[in-house]
Amino acid sequence: MTHNTAVKPFLEVLSGRRQSVPPLWMMRQAGRYLPEYREVRAKAGGFLDLCFNPDFAAEVTLQPIRRFNFDAAIIFSDILVIPYALGRSVRFEVGEGPRLDPLDTPDKVGTLAAKADFTKLEPVFEALRRVRRDLDPRIALIGFCGAPWTVATYMVAGHGTPDQAPARMMAYRHPEAFAKIVDTIVENSITYLLGQLSAGADVLQIFDTWAGVLPPREFQRWSVGPTKRIVDGVRAKVPGARIIGFPRGAGALLPGYVEATGVDAVSIDWAAEPSLIRATVQNRVAVQGNLDPLVLIAGGEALDRAIDDVLANYAQGRLIFNLGHGIQPETPIAHVEQMVKRVRAYEGN
Repeated sequence: MTHNTAVKPFLEVLSGRRQSVPPLWMMRQAGRYLPEYREVRAKAGGFLDLCFNPDFAAEVTLQPIRRFNFDAAIIFSDILVIPYALGRSVRFEVGEGPRLDPLDTPDKVGTLAAKADFTKLEPVFEALRRVRRDLDPRIALIGFCGAPWTVATYMVAGHGTPDQAPARMMAYRHPEAFAKIVDTIVENSITYLLGQLSAGADVLQIFDTWAGVLPPREFQRWSVGPTKRIVDGVRAKVPGARIIGFPRGAGALLPGYVEATGVDAVSIDWAAEPSLIRATVQNRVAVQGNLDPLVLIAGGEALDRAIDDVLANYAQGRLIFNLGHGIQPETPIAHVEQMVKRVRAYEGN
């Protein structure tokens, strides 16, 4: 699994060894808040053109590492590359997010291919190989996929909605058809993640951005169950695979998610209740998070206080310092520098 002998603090935490200074990275760290990213994005043209050009994708993956020397790089891609490889139309409209041809009836679900064309995703694997080659050996490389529930929400509606009601409704009305979508995503995500490990990823993250809209019974069925199948499927081929889960908004359902899925760490959002997390989650696995992205925009004393709160709440256990969700485009670079400096100065031995 580890591709050289250098100690990676990020992997140490996932392997059960707390670090005196928590390793640090940010979700969406390669993105629009960086002028160098905007420059490459303009050259690439469309968003998928950027994802599927290994030169560009590797470059934007490395940009935040050069600037901030984070402890992990995450490959630049998108959770909707699996529907794309399954032959679905996937477009990104400027200012409006992704657009897909909706699978909103059982008949339409019948048109879904069973197996993805992974030659379409070869540029992602090539970008991983290039980043691995150029990355400092002490810095971990993260591959990822979208969780089946979250990817399915976009496939059913054809776009994001405020509460992903179209997918929730289909799961209630047509559970067999919806299960076919989820099963297809599960099987192809396993293959995709194994490809990322082969290409050089040290760690995998499964993003379940829309987990928090599900009631407990549906959360078990559509978030926990499929994620567990992916974890088990990957580890059947790579027993030591390190995997982070991010069921955003899961709240009190997190302990059950951790126990059932077998992830090595769980990413928590900024609304998580610290004593609950410490007592029922961090006692079992590493915790990743959970700074509010808005306080990173605000900066100043509010940012210092919020950083100190995360450290006070979680740094006595296994912590990977991160945001509670992705960094926003309007975030000042100086505030990211302020965060990095303050976390790295932590003296909570």
